[in-house]
Amino acid sequence: MATPTAIALKIIDERHDLIIQKSSIHQPLQGRICIPGDKSISHRSLMLGALAEGETVIRGLLLGEDPRSTASCFRAMGAEISDLNIDEVRVKGIGLGNLQEPLDVLNVGNSGTTIRLMLGVLASHPGRFFAVTGDRSIRSRPMSRVVKPLQQMGAQIWGRQENSLAPLAVWGQALKPIHYHSPIASAQVKSCILLAGLMTDGKTTVTEPTLSRDHSERMLRSFGAELSVDPETHSVTVVGQARLKGQTVIVPGDISSAAFWLVAGSIVPGSELTIANVGVNPTRTGVLEALAQMGADITLENQREVAGEPVADLRVRHTQLKGCTIAGDLIPRLIDEIPILAVAATFATGITVIRDAEELRVKESDRISAMATQLNLLGASVTELPDGMEITGGKALTGTEVDSFTDHRIAMSLAIAALNAQGTTTIHRAEAAAISYPDFTETLQRAIGER
Repeated sequence: MATPTAIALKIIDERHDLIIQKSSIHQPLQGRICIPGDKSISHRSLMLGALAEGETVIRGLLLGEDPRSTASCFRAMGAEISDLNIDEVRVKGIGLGNLQEPLDVLNVGNSGTTIRLMLGVLASHPGRFFAVTGDRSIRSRPMSRVVKPLQQMGAQIWGRQENSLAPLAVWGQALKPIHYHSPIASAQVKSCILLAGLMTDGKTTVTEPTLSRDHSERMLRSFGAELSVDPETHSVTVVGQARLKGQTVIVPGDISSAAFWLVAGSIVPGSELTIANVGVNPTRTGVLEALAQMGADITLENQREVAGEPVADLRVRHTQLKGCTIAGDLIPRLIDEIPILAVAATFATGITVIRDAEELRVKESDRISAMATQLNLLGASVTELPDGMEITGGKALTGTEVDSFTDHRIAMSLAIAALNAQGTTTIHRAEAAAISYPDFTETLQRAIGER
C-alpha cells in the first residue's frame, strides 16, 4: 500500500497556502538537514562589503528576501554586488563615506535589520539625501529606537509620528561620537550606532542592559575596524575614521532556522535529525539553553570555528519535553525563536511561562498575539500576557485554518505545530517563510520522507 501524502503545497485564491495533513501512518522525521545561511551575518557581510575598500567574497549567503533588499539598497548607492547565490557573491566596495545619492527611494521590503542598520550609515554621509521606506509591516515598526540616538550624534532624520515611523528622510551630516546607554538589549540598535560611529572623529560607545548578539562586533573587527568590548558592563566601543578592507566571509547556518527542526525533532515521536553547519555564537544560543531546560535531547557535534564564528552540527532526538520559565537575560538571545519555543511548550508536560518578551509585539507581526490566537485555534491552551505567554502543555491539537499574518516565523512555527495536529491544517499566507527560509517546505517534505 502506498504511503499517503502527508504534506502538500498548493495555491488558493492567488495566495500560497501550506496544507499539512497528518497521516494515519506514523512518520518520524529523519535525516540530515542543511539550513540557510545566517540572516544577521548575511546582512552585515553585504553592508560591510559595500562600505569596504576592495572586494569582499561571501560564501553561504542567505538567499531570502531580506538580504536581497539589503543588496538592492546598496547597489542603488554605488556598490557593485554580483548576482546573489549560495556558492559565491562578490561585492566591490566603494569605501566609507563614498555612498552615492540614490536616484529613487530606498525600499527595504520587510527587513527591519536593513532599515535600522542602514540608517546609521546614511546619517553619517554628509551632504547627501536619502529616502527610505518598506512594506506595510516596516512602515508600522518603531524606528525611534535608532533615530533618537542618531539625533544625539547630530543626525537629521524626518519621518511620520515625530520621526518614529517610515518612510524616513535622511540628510547626511558629520556626526559626533557619543556614549549611548540603550534602554533595551538590541543588536539592531547597537549595530546602527556603531556603524554611524565609524565615520566620527572619536570613540563611540554603546552600553546595553544585557548582552545582545555580537555579529557586528566580530565582523567589524575582521574588516579592520578598531573595536573594544567590556563584557562586565555590556559595552562596545568603536574608533571613528575607520578604513574597512574587503574580506572573505563564510556564512554559517542560521540557528533561528535550525530552531524549527530542533523543535520538530523533539516533538514528533521517533524522530532523529542532524542539522548541519549551524552557527552557535554564544549570543545566539539561548534557544539551546531553553530547550535544555525543557529536557530536549540535543547534542553538539563536530564543533569548529569558521571565519571567526563558532559552528557545530546539532543532533536532536525525540523526547518528552517539560514546561519551564523563559525570561530575563535569556530573552535577548532567543527573541526570534520564541514563536517556535511556544510550539515546543504546547507539546510539553506542565506549564511554560514566557516573560520579558514585549519586543515581540513590534516584530513583523505582534508575535505574542499571533502565536496565542493561532495555537488556540488548533486546540492549545495559551494565555496571552502583556510581555509573553503562559502555555499549558499536553492538549491534543486538531487541524484547522490558521494565518501567518505574513510573518515568516509564525508561518514556519505553525507548520511544525501542525505535524502533531490530527487532521488537516491550512496555513494561510505561508509564502512569508521565504523571507528567511526560501526552501522550508521542500526541506520539510524531505524530512518526512515524501517523494
